[in-house]
Amino acid sequence: MGISERKDRGKLELKTQILNAARKLFLEQGFDKTSMRNIADLIEYSPGTIYHHFVDKNAIFYALHSEGFRELGRRMIVLSAVGDPLERLKAMGKIYIHYALENSDMYDLMFIKEEPVDSVDDDKPWEEGNDVFGGLRMTVQECIDKGYFEGHQVEPLSYMVWSAVHGMVSLHIRKRCDVIDHAACTDIVGESYESFIKLLDKS
Repeated sequence: MGISERKDRGKLELKTQILNAARKLFLEQGFDKTSMRNIADLIEYSPGTIYHHFVDKNAIFYALHSEGFRELGRRMIVLSAVGDPLERLKAMGKIYIHYALENSDMYDLMFIKEEPVDSVDDDKPWEEGNDVFGGLRMTVQECIDKGYFEGHQVEPLSYMVWSAVHGMVSLHIRKRCDVIDHAACTDIVGESYESFIKLLDKS
């Protein structure tokens, strides 16, 4: 391995350390109480080193956010082989739920913790987030074109589907399901989604 390759690997490894440390602190302390110095201290580097890779903590938060969306998008790729849009829509929800429950900390950062709006460039599209919601929107539009969901418009319906599934996993992740009769429903998220699918089938 040449000197240039070693340097590139070292930069990538340090960037990964920064992101992992930031994720831990954001989840434990919250966004406001986490500082660049906190992150630097955790990985035993100077704050200046952190600033060499990220302009501020908003940029770090945004990088974590985007990382989560890229992984979620990769999991959705397999659905391109599903021809029926309604079946694809149902499968999208299941993949979304599995991702959220398997990666609850990352999901918390992506959707529940504070949004890193200060690091978003208004002149540049947010590709990772747009790709995931765009896939949902496209599938809902195909459903409408096929005669499903008569009387609905693509944008509000897509938002409703996303909100419903997001609500299921968010309540579970934040442990807000104590009011549920667990004796009657041992897998509240999975069984709730099956009920949601039945509603979609009747639309």
